[in-house]
Parts: sequence; C-alpha cells; structure tokens
Amino acid sequence: MSRVAILDPRAASGEAASFFEATARFRGRVPNSSLVWGHVPHVAKFQLLAGVGLQREGGGGVLSCRLKEMAVLKTSHANRCAY
Repeated sequence: MSRVAILDPRAASGEAASFFEATARFRGRVPNSSLVWGHVPHVAKFQLLAGVGLQREGGGGVLSCRLKEMAVLKTSHANRCAY
C-alpha cells in the first residue's frame, strides 16, 4: 500500500504555506496530520477550523479538553504511533 507523502512546511508555497501558517497559529504547532492535509489546502482549511473548534473548551463539544487529549493519546498508543 502506498502512503501519502508528508510535506515540509518550510518548503511549502502558495495555499499550502498559508494553511501551515494558520495551523501553527491555531494549534501552536503543525502536527503530522496537517503535513498530509497540505496536499489539499482548500479542503484542509475547513478541517482545521472544525478540528480546532471541537478540541477546545466551548467549541461545540461537551467533553473537557483534558478528556479529549487523553482520548487522542490513548488512540495514538493503541495505533502504536512513535510520538
């Protein structure tokens, strides 16, 4: 199975570069998932806003940020992510 290449945000240009900048502003960093979303920046911008809204307190979700982060870490651990 082939995989989608991870983009380098320092080498990105155009829409992908602006998406990476917005991701860093909203999330404080550019996570690996966003490095793949950079291939389709016009779609990624919508995902960024939805994801940030759901991950923060009061963004439409009912779970606390602590519980959301615990779910993310547990999922990463279950999937044997290296980070």
